[in-house]
Amino acid sequence: MDGDFRTEFVREPAALKQHPALVLNADYRPLSYYPLSLWPWQEAIKAAWLNRVDIVAEYDAWVRSPSTEIRIPSVVVLKDFVQPRKRVAFTRFNLFLRDEFRCQYCGSKGDLTFDHVVPRASGGITSWENVVAACAPCNLRKGSKSLRKAGMSLRKPPRAPVADELRNQGRKFPPNHLHESWMDYLYWDAELEQT
Repeated sequence: MDGDFRTEFVREPAALKQHPALVLNADYRPLSYYPLSLWPWQEAIKAAWLNRVDIVAEYDAWVRSPSTEIRIPSVVVLKDFVQPRKRVAFTRFNLFLRDEFRCQYCGSKGDLTFDHVVPRASGGITSWENVVAACAPCNLRKGSKSLRKAGMSLRKPPRAPVADELRNQGRKFPPNHLHESWMDYLYWDAELEQT
């Protein structure tokens, strides 16, 4: 594994092949919800062999060597707690996640890009408070005009999110594949609805 074994996880589903392992922090919460913290089965077995994780659930599949037979882990828990990051990186992905993958002008979900609310040509800066997700048609319509001149308004004012907000947003966008052994660990810390 390159980098820190506790925080490096696979972000690309194609790289997982088969039998990915859900990686939980020592408090039994996923390291990340979106993208979901997953390791390829080889990394999970290596971490277990090096005594860095405990295996809490397994697939009905085995890997074999001449001397050893091991069930493939489906859920692993880190032995050492990893402090979640407090600072949220200002990235295109996190911006789209903050804005729920919706245009902040019309609410559409497709063809997303980003837009400076106060155009850079008018002195606007690239920051959480001045950049929003926007569909290509709205972005073109607004151009380098102010919201007032373009006759447009925002669904909500842009602001810097805190890490917990993005983590909660990520729960709204589950990955395409969720193994049944993961379900008990993905949503137990979600707030229950009151009736």
